[in-house]
Amino acid sequence: MITVEDATAQVLSRISVLKPERVPLLAALGRVLAEDVISDIDVAPFDNSAMDGYALRHADVEGATEQAAVRLAVIEHIPAGVQPQKMVGAGQASRIMTGAPVPVGADAVVRVERTRPCEGQGGPGGSVQILTSAKLGENIRGRGEEVKAGDAVLLIGEVVGPAAVGLAASVGHADLAVHRRPRVAIVSTGDELVDVRQKPGPGQIRNSNSYSLAAQVVDAGGEPHVLGVARDTEESTRALLGRAGEFDLMVTTGGVSVGDFDVVKKVLEEIGELDFWRVAMRPGAPQAFGTIGGTPFFGLPGNPTSTMVGFELFVRPAMLKMAGFTSLFRPRVNATLTHDVSKKVDRRYFLRARLVPSGDGTYSVAAADNQSSALLTAMHRGNCLLSLPEGESFIPAGSTVMCIRLDMGEGTA
Repeated sequence: MITVEDATAQVLSRISVLKPERVPLLAALGRVLAEDVISDIDVAPFDNSAMDGYALRHADVEGATEQAAVRLAVIEHIPAGVQPQKMVGAGQASRIMTGAPVPVGADAVVRVERTRPCEGQGGPGGSVQILTSAKLGENIRGRGEEVKAGDAVLLIGEVVGPAAVGLAASVGHADLAVHRRPRVAIVSTGDELVDVRQKPGPGQIRNSNSYSLAAQVVDAGGEPHVLGVARDTEESTRALLGRAGEFDLMVTTGGVSVGDFDVVKKVLEEIGELDFWRVAMRPGAPQAFGTIGGTPFFGLPGNPTSTMVGFELFVRPAMLKMAGFTSLFRPRVNATLTHDVSKKVDRRYFLRARLVPSGDGTYSVAAADNQSSALLTAMHRGNCLLSLPEGESFIPAGSTVMCIRLDMGEGTA
């Protein structure tokens, strides 16, 4: 058996970043940019008002207060989207709305709350009292203040978030070049499996693993393709594993142990290459990894929790690397163990557990009572994997332990 670290290193050394594709702007959300995004205009494209108020010359209102208001003649009303028609001169102001172009001659905007209308209710042909002084450029968004034409507003390797979508739209990009989402083939194995809509008969179980794996693929940003169930024969297994070349990555569940009907390892060695098939961990020591026709292949154990843990540790980081991400691992935090734990000394344990903040920036953690790898309840109720290293057989309550946060994404803390 190899260590978890060695297995992870072998996996990631065989994974390449997928080629980019150009997709509509909203379809790029959450994906990694494959090229810089260049602006075709200045942003803002013109000097505009940051407030509803009056555009004026700041020198005209120097020293203005509520007790010593300055009266200005209102010459124009400028809504957003309308080009000003008149130049603001000495003793004049234009009523202006947020986002509207600042008229020639004006060099500041006083917000409407700091004014008092006079004749004409502060509209054209009337006048307005200004109740405060203004600084040069006050409440004016200058042309090119955020971006100049030709600037790179988003950079290759950045993850596209909602603000990036809006920024790309503001500089004229209706689509973006991003790395592809990995297309992941999912194959469950075993004669005992029946469809989820079918009530199991004697010796049968529903095929839940295909669904949990597909959900994990989606959660990791990939596209799941459930190919069906490979029965416990070499012919059936070979037929489905032989389709690996149609996808970016293939994941199977079950059939990699040492049972008489566990044929996945044998077929993989015939039609592909096997890098490793046992890892010093619990749950899920039978973890196969290799390639079939150049497509990375993961053979995960058949027990539901073992399948999900194996995916978290090995498949998810591989998918993220394929998709161009550089943060590949969920956050790790230290916590205080609330109870004693006994374990085998020769392997890493990943216990389904619940991490609880203590209120002072620290955490406590308790493992679920039932750690059976056949049950999903502890995985569902937990929010972390409590990692206990090799070389220890007893970890007492109060020990500081490391936890992998399943409730937080890569690059978060």
